[in-house]
Amino acid sequence: MSLKVVVIGGGSSYTPEIVEGMIRRHNSFPVTDIVLVDIEAGKEKLEVVGQLAARMIEAAGKAIRLSWTLDRKKALENADFVSTQIRVGGLKARALDERIPLSHGYIGQETNGAGGAFKAFRTIPVLMDIAKDIHNICPDAWMINFTNPAGMVTEALQKHAMHKKVIGVCNIPYNMRHSVAEILDVDPANVRIEFVGMNHFVFGKNIFVKGVNRTAEVLEKLASDNLDYSPANIVNIGWSKTFIEATKLLPSPYHEYYFHTKEVLQKDIKSFEEHGTRAEVVQQLEESLFDLYRNPDLRMKPKELEQRGGAYYSDVACSLMDSIYNDKGDIQTVNTRNNGAISDFADESVIEANCVISKDGPKPLAIGKLPYQVKGAILQMKAFEELVIQAAITGNYEDAYLAFIMNPLIADERDSKVLLDELLAAHQAYLPQFQK
Repeated sequence: MSLKVVVIGGGSSYTPEIVEGMIRRHNSFPVTDIVLVDIEAGKEKLEVVGQLAARMIEAAGKAIRLSWTLDRKKALENADFVSTQIRVGGLKARALDERIPLSHGYIGQETNGAGGAFKAFRTIPVLMDIAKDIHNICPDAWMINFTNPAGMVTEALQKHAMHKKVIGVCNIPYNMRHSVAEILDVDPANVRIEFVGMNHFVFGKNIFVKGVNRTAEVLEKLASDNLDYSPANIVNIGWSKTFIEATKLLPSPYHEYYFHTKEVLQKDIKSFEEHGTRAEVVQQLEESLFDLYRNPDLRMKPKELEQRGGAYYSDVACSLMDSIYNDKGDIQTVNTRNNGAISDFADESVIEANCVISKDGPKPLAIGKLPYQVKGAILQMKAFEELVIQAAITGNYEDAYLAFIMNPLIADERDSKVLLDELLAAHQAYLPQFQK
């Protein structure tokens, strides 16, 4: 019996991690075929990553057929799972998303603020095309999306694409669990966090270790100790005792952009002046990674990959595929339709939540009302996301402008237009919907 996984964006530096994840789970998730897919611009990287992946599979002694191609439609034939990890415009586009807002005194970041909106504008139409191909060629396949901004992309596909078997994944809930495990000095496998909110704007309501609620202990430590509670791509600032005691919630590392805006902006501008944008730093890291990947003696994922901000996502993506394939009924944190889990959201809104994972996909656990402490902030972010999705689909300038007004990292009626116009001009090659 065949089990085929297609990785779109196969030339990504992350690909060795997802290949490693499938190798490690091969006993329970017996993949027979892995096909890596990319576009012409990524052909050289695809070849390098493909050769490394082949060496990894050979070294592991697993019976997995590996191939790589630029022919997406051919690759999708008979696929069971399709993982998407693309970056429309590459790191050069990301650098513009960061550089242009910073030049006007606003946070420039690839999934938040003006940069996050433009990543969505470029990405959603491309993933809509990919979802159309999946629907026409392998309609029973699950589409596992890691492409940022994952929540907005997943909601756009759920609302507007023909293919509905779409699940968004992110490494941040994974990082939050592991950070909590470090704080408490326990095994991450024994930590469970009740999440509420949406991708990159999710809070932890309760923290359990082997069924024992240890929320108060974690929050006390977070407020009193200078803990490094952030992944590689986010500067750690720390949380005040007042904030933690008032919210009574575990913040996401990404909340630093919204609740430490001045400090983050100062640090980002200083880093920008000294080292360039984060994208330019990542470009240097990518060059180093691909130098390692080209080494014919390398037969495993290099540890240096962990320096990338999205490291460890394979544990999320591969665990998800494993649980769907084996109808496990376990609980994982993914981006999926709300379907009544959060009563303040519409059913069709996409949330990031703990879900029971079965052969039928994710079913979110009931959450109820949003915590009153952060309800306004979460609803504002959801309104921003809805406007971004609408603008990405229609190319409507006014919706894009309103999205900028709604985003708390911009929220200035004059500067919103300045940023929007400059970013539209910079990215016009990847925004055909706005050329109307």
